[in-house]
Amino acid sequence: MRYAVKFAYDGTKFQGYARQPQLKTVEGDIIGALIKYGIIKDAKVAIFRSASRTDKDVSALGNVFALNTQDSKINIIQDLNKELKDILVYGIKDVETDFYPRYAKYRIYRYYLKSNNIDVSKLLSAASSFTGEHNFSNFARIEVFKDPIRTIDNIVVTGKNSFVIIDFYAQTYLWHQIRRIVSAMEKVGQGSLDIEQIVEALHNPNKKIDFGLAPAEPLILMDIIYNFEFEYDKQYVKILNDLEKKIISRL
Repeated sequence: MRYAVKFAYDGTKFQGYARQPQLKTVEGDIIGALIKYGIIKDAKVAIFRSASRTDKDVSALGNVFALNTQDSKINIIQDLNKELKDILVYGIKDVETDFYPRYAKYRIYRYYLKSNNIDVSKLLSAASSFTGEHNFSNFARIEVFKDPIRTIDNIVVTGKNSFVIIDFYAQTYLWHQIRRIVSAMEKVGQGSLDIEQIVEALHNPNKKIDFGLAPAEPLILMDIIYNFEFEYDKQYVKILNDLEKKIISRL
């Protein structure tokens, strides 16, 4: 059987997501636990794949990995939660044998921005500049052979307590894209950057313009959406809110 598994983690407890020799990573810990409990024998044989490889210190409440195994769904969730620290496994779904988790309908990211000296109306105006299809060469770290053109379906800005919450909705993102967009939006909200400068940077991708990179810790991968619903273990779902509160409390 092939399963898609939904999980959450506190990104500050790891040295990044992707497996790296001698370093504690999210993916490394998950694969280690899968092998320890006999759920898989080898990541390559099990065709283990992750939906999103978040940056160091970025957390997730709804990342997804997929694997082939003969183990039961309930054993996978219980064994992983028994072994893993700072990672919570709470959803699972049997999927087609060719399921590849990176091919999602869309991903939702949330950034918690401190509301000090921020004009929310200016943030909203800045957000509208980034929605739709653009060449984001000036708002991402472009890897070789990566297409810098991406589409952001929506950016929702709301206020809560001492934060301005910025939610991003898109199918795919570029490396550092959200954090560079947030940095530019924050500068607009503080009055040190004009929206016209953002528009110029979007319309002139070959002209190098750098508006900075926002910190990683306030960024959370909230969810990844597919054309199916996961089966959730309610006893673990309840812990999700506590995890988000824990992450926010450090900001």
